[in-house]
Amino acid sequence: MVFRTFEYGMFLLLAVAFAMVNMATAGDPDIISDIILPQNVTSVDGNFFTYTAMRSLVEAPSVKNFTVLKASMNEFPALNGQSVSYAVLRFPGSSINPPHIHPRSAELLFLLYGFLEVGFVDTKNKLYTQKMQAGDMFVFPKGVVHFQNNLYSDESALAVSAFGSANAGTVSIPGSVFTTGIGDVILAKAFKTDVTTIQKIKAGLTPKV
Repeated sequence: MVFRTFEYGMFLLLAVAFAMVNMATAGDPDIISDIILPQNVTSVDGNFFTYTAMRSLVEAPSVKNFTVLKASMNEFPALNGQSVSYAVLRFPGSSINPPHIHPRSAELLFLLYGFLEVGFVDTKNKLYTQKMQAGDMFVFPKGVVHFQNNLYSDESALAVSAFGSANAGTVSIPGSVFTTGIGDVILAKAFKTDVTTIQKIKAGLTPKV
């Protein structure tokens, strides 16, 4: 599915609105200057405040796997100290954004088109879920485990997420548990299963070369 002109215009309008909201409710430390320049940079022009990577979404072909296009301070240095960042989430049919955490910010997700099932688990281990349609918004509180799932195999979905931090961070639950070198025996005990099962899970999460 291509990024249609109407949806692209809607995306730009929402980006401005999201930025205003997130700057007003920022979670990052306050800065005492208008901007923070990168090291060894003494002056900038308008290009410094412009991020063009989202142009790749215009008339973009469909994707085969879930993809994220980020605009955080790592990709867009002008955001450093501004307490705002974005991500565009593209979901082909039946794809998911696996359970993960943003340790430094809440996430405000706006669904541009398609249908998503979303949810998060709070600190009392209560699960909150919702089925979203285009035009809906959903907030994931700061630091909680959450996910998004495209329920339909024949429809893609596109969402924009706004964060109240220039560097919200992402901790993948499957990745941090099964691909960071934690011992098989420890994981088997933790999940009350056997080492063979743990090894199968790890094998399934290992990127194919």
